[in-house]
Amino acid sequence: MRVLVASDGIGALTSAQAGAALAAGWAGNDVRVLPVGDSGRGFLTAYADLIGAEVEIAVDDGYAVTSAGADGDVVLQVSAPDGGDSLPLTASSRILGSALARVLAGPRPARVLLDLSGLRVHDGGAGMLARLGVRADQPLDQGVSALATITEVDLAAAHAALGDTALIGVVPADQTGQHLLGLRGITSLRGREAGLDPADLLATDAALDRFARLTAADQATVAGAGACGGLGFAVLALGGRLTTGPALAFESEAGIRARHRVDLVVTGCSVFDFLRRGGGVVAAAAQLASDALSPCVLIAGEVVVGAREMRTMGIEAAYAVRESSLDAPQGAVTADELTQTAARVARSWHW
Repeated sequence: MRVLVASDGIGALTSAQAGAALAAGWAGNDVRVLPVGDSGRGFLTAYADLIGAEVEIAVDDGYAVTSAGADGDVVLQVSAPDGGDSLPLTASSRILGSALARVLAGPRPARVLLDLSGLRVHDGGAGMLARLGVRADQPLDQGVSALATITEVDLAAAHAALGDTALIGVVPADQTGQHLLGLRGITSLRGREAGLDPADLLATDAALDRFARLTAADQATVAGAGACGGLGFAVLALGGRLTTGPALAFESEAGIRARHRVDLVVTGCSVFDFLRRGGGVVAAAAQLASDALSPCVLIAGEVVVGAREMRTMGIEAAYAVRESSLDAPQGAVTADELTQTAARVARSWHW
């Protein structure tokens, strides 16, 4: 029996650690463990485990800069403390551009996988582009309002800095279709949720529109350009592409080997609830199982989703390690608990 274990992090366990604990329950079978992480929620650690790279963390002006590199890939994320305005009009993505510029200044990687979920910005990636050498007649690193009167943008220096390095923006699965501009754009959606003045929203959207069309007009309306405050647009403008953490894991050489002729897919998460529906890793694992015409089962710290609902998500069965606390599920379990639960589940899913 060929079993693929592709779990999100569970409790304090990383994807690789949770996967190893779950795999131990299917002892005696052909079990393949694939570390998988969603953008902003464990992607960098999971991908570092996938390629056998050591994670390095530095602090730059109060921001955490996390990176890992091996086999021609560099994975990079810059994250800020939680909190801030619902529509961060004055925030700049320049810190992400500085971190990327340092990576490109060293031994040149074949690919940079840029996790875009760590910053709360709304500048369309203008600050990031500025630190990569993009020139304009107005400052690009002072938030979205400074873009309202821009008339010229030159990407030549940024393209030269990238050279032959492929740039891949990693975004949450639910933002791969996010638009940058218009009624379905990030200003309209976030601003209306926050109850902001419509006139201010129109002015902000117009500033983003002006910047985007001067920078890379053909990418301004592409689905995904609005991901992560418009950082998706900046990646597209530089000739990069957007994808998700699970997609990168499944399309890697290790992922292709792991999912070859798989009979059962086992996934997991801390809490399987209606709010996150297990998250991007669970959704991707369920889709992979469906494509392979194989069942997908889930083991979570706590489960608060009924059998009928989970099957609409592509999950054949879900098993909880602990009884749910209902009002505030935590999903904090140990590796031993996961293995014990997996061993019990394996007796029902074995052929």
